[in-house]
Amino acid sequence: MATTGNTDDGTDRTLHVRFREGSDDELERALAAVDRGETPDPHFEVVYHDPADVHRVTRPKSLELLRAIVQHEPSSIRETARLVDRDVRQVHRNLTELENLHLLDLVEDGQAKRPVVWYDAIDIDLPLASPLVDSDEATA
Repeated sequence: MATTGNTDDGTDRTLHVRFREGSDDELERALAAVDRGETPDPHFEVVYHDPADVHRVTRPKSLELLRAIVQHEPSSIRETARLVDRDVRQVHRNLTELENLHLLDLVEDGQAKRPVVWYDAIDIDLPLASPLVDSDEATA
């Protein structure tokens, strides 16, 4: 995922995590702005179809890592591990998982990889409506 980096311009930098369905309203607003020749405001959204992915986002260890990255902007995985007082291998594994979930980027920086988070908050939309008939949730 292309990142725009952290900014202090007052722009809403919330990542919207959605389960099963994205926000069509935001897409329609962005397309209408483009049609008018305007540049739409950035909208950061990730849609998961597996409830386990939503759980991975909200695990305390995941949130601890994301907060440390946003607050301290560490220059490497090793520095991130020091910030959260955890083993480098565990932190590397967790950061790789978060990268695979599109929650951060690991940017090559010399011989190190620098974790980058481009948002300041996470908004999770988890509808409680009936699950799809053919889903695992329907039989649970």
